[in-house]
Amino acid sequence: MSAFQFRTVPHLIVEPGAAAQLGTHIAHHFPSVRRALLVTDAGFLRTGLADAPLHSLQSAGIEVHVFSDVQADPPEAIVLAGVAQAQMFHVELIIGLGGGSSLDVAKLIAVLAPGHQELAQLYGIGNVHGQRLPLVQLPTTAGTGSEVTHIAIVTTGATSKMGVVAPQLYADLAILDASLTLGLPPAVTAATGIDAMVHAIEAYTSRLLKNPLSDMLATQALSLLSNNLVTACRDGSNVPARQAMLLGAMLAGQAFANAPVAAVHALAYPIGGLFHVPHGLSNALVLPHVLRFNLSHAAPLYAQLATILQPGIAGSEEARAVALIEAMQEIAVATGIARTLREVGIAAGDLDRLADEAMLQTRLLGNNPRPVTRADARAIYAAAL
Repeated sequence: MSAFQFRTVPHLIVEPGAAAQLGTHIAHHFPSVRRALLVTDAGFLRTGLADAPLHSLQSAGIEVHVFSDVQADPPEAIVLAGVAQAQMFHVELIIGLGGGSSLDVAKLIAVLAPGHQELAQLYGIGNVHGQRLPLVQLPTTAGTGSEVTHIAIVTTGATSKMGVVAPQLYADLAILDASLTLGLPPAVTAATGIDAMVHAIEAYTSRLLKNPLSDMLATQALSLLSNNLVTACRDGSNVPARQAMLLGAMLAGQAFANAPVAAVHALAYPIGGLFHVPHGLSNALVLPHVLRFNLSHAAPLYAQLATILQPGIAGSEEARAVALIEAMQEIAVATGIARTLREVGIAAGDLDRLADEAMLQTRLLGNNPRPVTRADARAIYAAAL
């Protein structure tokens, strides 16, 4: 067995209704904290689902300031506005409550609020120094797995994205409460769920850091997600399905935090950056085409994953690997999400620009089972058109 390291969030609470006890949990973990910043987006705040956690914090004697300016693909200005608010109110703890964007912004506020570093100094791998503020994460989608990853993605220009990757971004506590996801519309449930499945698949086939723990997490994640996604889309009030989705997304997050994602994400990022397509949907659009491209190098692993989606599947290794791709396409059909780039406003004339942008994602492309050239990237986009 190859040597490996594994890191994750030290404390997880997986319980429907746990968000309503947020104040109690924080008082237990951080008894001296009196001021907190809750990081979310205006849309989630409007659902009313933040009311119970906020009331719980106030009942525990914690003064809460709400920063609700987060938007999808958050730009640097949003992060810096959140940092300014945290510093102005002298908060002692950061709470992320939302989808991946809110959780990512919460990580960066926790790191930057003490004032040790500037945002521009953090980009890349291992560039965070010094102590951050305590950090608690509550995901409201299932999802990015951001509550258990050490990665935050920021939009740095009109279209470009940069990543901050550092162990300080792991939260102190993550709470998975399905009641926070009950308001998600089917399209968002589908896109975020397939995003989580991509995390599991790419972690399982990651070229450099794949390990027995990440494999175990990825396979369990794929089982939970594939068995509950369509149910959660069709009946959004099904709490057991929603809780299974949250757990699956978290397990996939733990897997890819340690065995990083690859070409699906590398090709998805430019779709989101250039055309403002939600991240999960961007992944779903290129997934089957990247999997086909990787068949020559990853068929044995894809064949193993196919048995999770189709227990008892027979046939050759190649046939089972192809069956994985077909099963993922069937899930996309069953959930009703967009399946071609044209459906999200991308035309043939955009493919060269997409391919150029994808080749800048060197951190991700290096993890892919098969090397990806610019011509390969363009061909994959063309297949997805």
